Amino acid sequence: MYNVVIFAMSLFASLLTRENQSMEYSLNFQTQYNQFYLYDKGSPGETGSEDFWTAEAFSDRLAMKSGILGIGTQSYGHIKAELLILNKATQTTNYRQYDHVVEGGLEIKSGVLQVLDCPNSKVELAVNLRPGTYRVRVYSSGIVNTDMDESEGHDLYKIEIWPDRNIERKVLKRYLRQKH
Repeated sequence: MYNVVIFAMSLFASLLTRENQSMEYSLNFQTQYNQFYLYDKGSPGETGSEDFWTAEAFSDRLAMKSGILGIGTQSYGHIKAELLILNKATQTTNYRQYDHVVEGGLEIKSGVLQVLDCPNSKVELAVNLRPGTYRVRVYSSGIVNTDMDESEGHDLYKIEIWPDRNIERKVLKRYLRQKH
């Protein structure tokens, strides 16, 4: 009986740990044109079309097309970010430490999520994921003190990805450029 109780307790602890378990990756790379991409390796990745970086996508800092998301950045070149693959959405509701927070959806058919620079589409990171639809939340911080024309800035990005069928773009906190 004692062994059964110990086994049940360790199984329960294992399930709790797994439920909140995530994979975390640090990103530190060069890009251009104030953007980089999250990309399903098997998709066509059409970022040059007029309906990718629309006025709305630019304002929301997130462009969306089948199999690819464009993440708008404040600095022109150097990107510092963390990417977290989660089992479910975090319940963060306090966005005070962030300047901008946006969500969108991405279908991964190939089973490989790639982080690409712009414009060369150099693979900065490749992560194996179960094929399916994912929700992506991008937290941007430090953009207030970063010049869009400078290669190096104070901007940082936190990207969370979890399985979810919702693919609509939604801004949770909007950064409004201040006029000087």
